[in-house]
Amino acid sequence: MPPLQPGRLGRASLTTTLPKITAIHLSKPSSTSPSPPQSFSTSSPRHLSPAQTRPFSSTPSRSSADSHGSHYDPPSGWLFGVPPGEKYKKEGWENVWVYGFFGSLALAVVAYAYKPDTSIQTWALEEARRRLEAEGILADPEVGKK
Repeated sequence: MPPLQPGRLGRASLTTTLPKITAIHLSKPSSTSPSPPQSFSTSSPRHLSPAQTRPFSSTPSRSSADSHGSHYDPPSGWLFGVPPGEKYKKEGWENVWVYGFFGSLALAVVAYAYKPDTSIQTWALEEARRRLEAEGILADPEVGKK
């Protein structure tokens, strides 16, 4: 059992050393000649980088060559990458985004302005007025309009 050592604020903490966990690479035995199983490797192969081994993944690793070229635009020093004197050329998705965003924003404002009043205060005021009119304490506002 490992020794107890004092930790922060005088509390004792248990210190242990954990074994190094590494990837295990096995080769498939050939069907023509039976061979003894390959020994387990305690270190990762030197020809593969850690990103390529991916011990907990079932999908193959991909390199940057699989992504159809670089998508990085180096900085040009100009605002939005357009030098002065040149006209900005819009991309195809920009108009759809602008009209969709501001159109839905306008629709939301109109819907919010015309939404029904469902507050408890409004309901209570109308209910109190209806009950007072039914008891005859408050005059009916409709009677005076005729």
